[in-house]
Amino acid sequence: MLNIPVARTLAARYRNRGQSADELEQVACLALTRAVQSFDPERGDDLLVFAVPSILGELKRHFRSAAWAVRPPRRLQEIRPRVVAAEEELAQLLGRPPTPQELAEELDCPAAEVEEALACGDLAHAASLDEPVAATGSPLGDLLPTVEPGFEHSEAVAMLGPACRKLKPRDRRILRMRFYDQYTQQEIADELGVTQVQVSRLLQRIFTDLRRSVGVDLSPHAA
Repeated sequence: MLNIPVARTLAARYRNRGQSADELEQVACLALTRAVQSFDPERGDDLLVFAVPSILGELKRHFRSAAWAVRPPRRLQEIRPRVVAAEEELAQLLGRPPTPQELAEELDCPAAEVEEALACGDLAHAASLDEPVAATGSPLGDLLPTVEPGFEHSEAVAMLGPACRKLKPRDRRILRMRFYDQYTQQEIADELGVTQVQVSRLLQRIFTDLRRSVGVDLSPHAA
């Protein structure tokens, strides 16, 4: 098709915004095809006059629906291009970056909405964990916090300690033999003079009591 280079040129406007060039060209060419199919030559208009707005509109819709790493509300997706354009125009007129209030007055919308639209700009691109951080030169991934196993252990002790102290002495003895002395269920049964099956049931009942003590929902729908 003779007008494919036009579609590719329009797609090139949106490069380096988190979408591959091939994907952008595909969106633009598909929009061109739809424009050709719906174009009415009897109206006498130039095909490109009809097709170019259609292609640009499709590219913009593509970014609103697919190009966000974290998708903000639709109203912010729609207002952000207007905010960016107004920001560029006012910066040239004022000789400085406009304030959110000035942008809001220019666009006739609430200043809070403008601030939200400006803040969501970084959501269109996900930062790579291998990207160096300017302040240190270290990869971003190296600066993320790690989970220390000791924290989980301390949290478990803090929660289970009071719950265990509420158990009856015999139940605490069974837990100690099973988890501290590493007794098997049969060895515990021999120690208590009961069967292994009874020990298994005792452990299950103790676990239920502990879960209830730390606030676990034991109702069937909770599963």
